[in-house]
Amino acid sequence: MSESRLRLHFLLLILLCYISPSTSFFSFKYDDSSYVACHPNQTQALTEFMNEFDSSHCNLSDPDNGVWCDKSTGAVTMLRLQTCLSGTLKPNSSLFRLQHLRHLVLDQNNFISSSLPSEFGNLNRLEVLFLGNNSFVGQVPSSFNNLSLLSYLSLSQNELTGSFPLVRILTKLSFLDLSNNHFSGILNPKSTSLFELHHLSYLDLGDNNFNTSLPSEFGNLTKLEILDLAFNDFFGLVPPTISNLTSLTELYLEDNQLTGSFPLVENLTMLSVLNLDDNYFSGTIPSSVVNMPILSDLDLSGNDLNGSINFPNSSTPSRLKSMYLGRNHFEGKIIEPISKLINLKVLDLSFLNTSYPIDISLFSSLKSLVHLDLSGNSISSDSLGSKSDIPTDLEILLLSDCGITEFPNALKNLEKLDFIALSDNRIKGKIPKWLWNLPHLNTVFISDNLFDGFEGPVDVLVNSSVKNLSMEKNYFEGAIPILPLSINVFSASDNRFTGSIPLSLCNYRSLTLLWLSYNNLTGPIPQCLSQSLTFVNLRKNNLEGSIPDTFYMGASLRSLDVGHNLLAGKLPRSLRNCSSLEFLVVDHNKIKDKFPFWLKALLNLQVLILSSNKFYGSISPPDQGPLGFPELQIFEISDNKFSGSLPPTYFVNWKASPATMNEYGGLYMQHGEFIHGEFSAAIMEIIDLRYKGLSMEREMILNSYATIDFSGNRIEGQIPESIGLLKALFSLNLSNNAFTGHIPLSISNLRELESLDLSSNHLSGTIPNGIESLSFLEYINVSHNQLKGEIPQGTQITGQPKSSFEGNAGLCGLPLQETCFAPPPQQHIEEDKEEEEEEEQLLNWKAVVIGYGPGLLLGLAIAHAISSYKPEWLVNIIGPNKRRNHYESNGLFSIMWSAAFDETRKSLSGGEGLDVPYYKSRDMLSKVGCAAGAEHQSARAKPEVTRPTKQPIDQDYSSILDNQLKSEIGQGTKITKQPKSSFEENAGLSGFPLE
Repeated sequence: MSESRLRLHFLLLILLCYISPSTSFFSFKYDDSSYVACHPNQTQALTEFMNEFDSSHCNLSDPDNGVWCDKSTGAVTMLRLQTCLSGTLKPNSSLFRLQHLRHLVLDQNNFISSSLPSEFGNLNRLEVLFLGNNSFVGQVPSSFNNLSLLSYLSLSQNELTGSFPLVRILTKLSFLDLSNNHFSGILNPKSTSLFELHHLSYLDLGDNNFNTSLPSEFGNLTKLEILDLAFNDFFGLVPPTISNLTSLTELYLEDNQLTGSFPLVENLTMLSVLNLDDNYFSGTIPSSVVNMPILSDLDLSGNDLNGSINFPNSSTPSRLKSMYLGRNHFEGKIIEPISKLINLKVLDLSFLNTSYPIDISLFSSLKSLVHLDLSGNSISSDSLGSKSDIPTDLEILLLSDCGITEFPNALKNLEKLDFIALSDNRIKGKIPKWLWNLPHLNTVFISDNLFDGFEGPVDVLVNSSVKNLSMEKNYFEGAIPILPLSINVFSASDNRFTGSIPLSLCNYRSLTLLWLSYNNLTGPIPQCLSQSLTFVNLRKNNLEGSIPDTFYMGASLRSLDVGHNLLAGKLPRSLRNCSSLEFLVVDHNKIKDKFPFWLKALLNLQVLILSSNKFYGSISPPDQGPLGFPELQIFEISDNKFSGSLPPTYFVNWKASPATMNEYGGLYMQHGEFIHGEFSAAIMEIIDLRYKGLSMEREMILNSYATIDFSGNRIEGQIPESIGLLKALFSLNLSNNAFTGHIPLSISNLRELESLDLSSNHLSGTIPNGIESLSFLEYINVSHNQLKGEIPQGTQITGQPKSSFEGNAGLCGLPLQETCFAPPPQQHIEEDKEEEEEEEQLLNWKAVVIGYGPGLLLGLAIAHAISSYKPEWLVNIIGPNKRRNHYESNGLFSIMWSAAFDETRKSLSGGEGLDVPYYKSRDMLSKVGCAAGAEHQSARAKPEVTRPTKQPIDQDYSSILDNQLKSEIGQGTKITKQPKSSFEENAGLSGFPLE
């Protein structure tokens, strides 16, 4: 299953060259003499089984399909139905009543979302069981361990999960194929039964998710002939016990994370295929490898191999027919030793970054060479001249990204040339006329150069044999060229073509892919283009009119992109006939229509982009149920005039978890492929995305990417809670609408979310705390809503700019400057200061009255002493005939009264600077004794400055009339019982009992 990838920039295509192992190299055998055709009365079981499914595609005249019976007993013993059944395989199926079955083949059916019924374990006479490519899901039931007579078991190309299945009792297994599933975990010799299957001769675990080192116990499976562990996450060293597998003919370890030096395979003398590509092997290639007796295919590309290449002399030439050494780090002169491998037919030396230009003429000794890949290396310009001596049998020549500046005239001599790739060079001028005269030329890739035209007349291409022509990203101008009638694929994006799309394209019945995006084309889209094409991209031109409405029933269209034009009218209703449509993009036009609910009939639709048009009306289905579109991953309808609200179940039927791998084995979204010989080209689209607050073009869209953009419309009502079901959602943009209500709590379930924009709506309530746990969230914007409360604090939130939360008067917390624990407003602070001043004045009066009794007695005693005796020192202090300005009484009395006040205040408060409770009325103080008052105030003292708490006092009478008091009268039972006269003559007082 060797895979060599070559990037040729054709529509951002990935070209794949496959040499695939298959069961054709390893066919099982059975004694057909014991099987006979069943009598009609014995085929009832087959009829019952087929009636459980849609079997309209079954062809029982096919010799590979049918039912057979045992010659001696007449019991049904063999059932084979391939590529014809559709439906769910249920546990109560009549299949499981066929207890005498020995041979069951149900490959390549469509058992929709069926798990493997445990009832398979009841068919314990089975010797052969093939269930490959059936869409089975879930884990392999343990009942499979009951099939102790099994010799052949294939579960490949399904969606099965879990660890390695329990097969401990299946000791007769000689063929086991679990490839192309989602099995994972480790291969622990103590817990897995794999290494007890000593009769295995074929083992394929490729294309799964095993993540473990390779156990040395693989060396126990000494009867293995084919071992495929490719496309997993195996890591570490290849155990030396691999050398025990002396019967091995094919070994596939590519696309893992294996390390270390070259594996010990030299004594595997039966080995014909060795694939170690795309790992991390280092060191040098053992010189003996190329002389292994029957080794014909060697793939070491994409590793860290280095050093020189030295192949020993041998009287018997190497039997190597294909060798892939590209993307390594070899040193020194490598071409000369390779030129001795005279049986080579395929040679890949791409991207070796040699320190010297490669002379192609050095390969002239390889007379059998038909495939040569030198992409990514510097090529000697002299060796590309018309007199260069290069292998004349070359059919495939790949010279992409070689720094070539002139068209290689050496190609003129390659009469058998079928495939030429000259992409990513700097070749300028016009394409020579003679190229189109090469008799077998089929595919031409000349993208990413400086070409500006064609030599010869306008119809120079008409008689060419070319079927696939990629010429995007050049400087071609003028009208679209007249193409060969046999053309299948034509891509001319990113040029300067003008004029209209020629009507002559209607004559090309084999044309399936037309890529004319990013040009300056005008006029309408020809009606005929809707009739035969599979992939159409007319993006970013100046096309006018409407999209043709002539798509016929069963049309093959899979991808249509007419975005960024001047198209008007309505979406063509005949698109519903395109049941294979996966990709529909019409953004940035003038299309005026309602939402296309009728597209729900397209069950394969993955991308729907209607942004920046004149669509209007509701996007809710008439029955107010779920929208549908089960496979939809990218849904963009921004900047239209959609309105209405969304029902709670709007997102219920959407696909919640898109697969991370596409049908071509890649991580990126691809919408089809074209195949030429051993090459497969997968098409990757370019789309506009509004992501993380930015509008951008994305070329490589991850297959797991899912996004919704409803921004810039008039949608109202609540955001449906069912949005939380879309667990694979990467980006959600509902901004600039009229959504109301709360942010759904279910948004916290969107664990893959990276971008969330809910700005400019009318959302209220708080931001759900669960958002802070979305670990992939890089961008959030909830500005300009009516949100309130504290912003959830988490790494993903606090790293956002302040602008993402502005325009919400009730929001507080980082990154906003508004704290959720703000000080009281300035007006309240001023009122508190006034109250504190009033409290201090009242407190002064308390102290004065408290000290009044002892002060009066002491004052009278001193006055009497002074009247009878005046000491000289006292006269000096007071001075003769002097009075204090602020007191009417005797100066000494005033000083002592003031001192008494200070000492009393300290005793009451417990220390300087501390406050004590206060009372509104000063008259009540006459009823509070000094000792009791001091004791009470001391008990209430606090160790810090705080606003004192107002305490009610048990008092019967209060009067504060005829003062200058202000503010509201404190309300309490004792206060409200007082007569109004107790508060009169205070111009600033208000409240009951005053009127």
